[in-house]
Amino acid sequence: MTEQQILERMREVCMALPGTLEKVSYGHPAFATSKGIYAVLEEYGGDLSMCLKVGPEIQGVFLKDSRFYRTPYIGKQGWISLKVHAAPLNWDEIGELITGSYQLVGSKATNSPRPATSPKTGAKSRTAPARKRKAPVK
Repeated sequence: MTEQQILERMREVCMALPGTLEKVSYGHPAFATSKGIYAVLEEYGGDLSMCLKVGPEIQGVFLKDSRFYRTPYIGKQGWISLKVHAAPLNWDEIGELITGSYQLVGSKATNSPRPATSPKTGAKSRTAPARKRKAPVK
């Protein structure tokens, strides 16, 4: 598949998710809600890749698969990148990864995030528990 064909397919999946907007971020096509970016198509180190959030707890499972690498700069926050030409693309898997990333980043359309699933173990990623805000001191 060409980069344009991959972007079109990615766009179909992302734009089906409520509240999604497509924009350009640092020169790359990105998909976001009002809560932030949840998917990016970029070239890094000569590899065309999809960048998605899976959460830091499960990131290591993905990194054992040679198709994935830790996303530069934001990897420490639980982002992985899928090299799109490393193997034939499984759009069911990609759809689950995109949806999981969308839910981890947050949206007005979902109250509780559904975690991404690991490609090998089926393990679910988790988000950190919400912090309670203290009442303002008067």
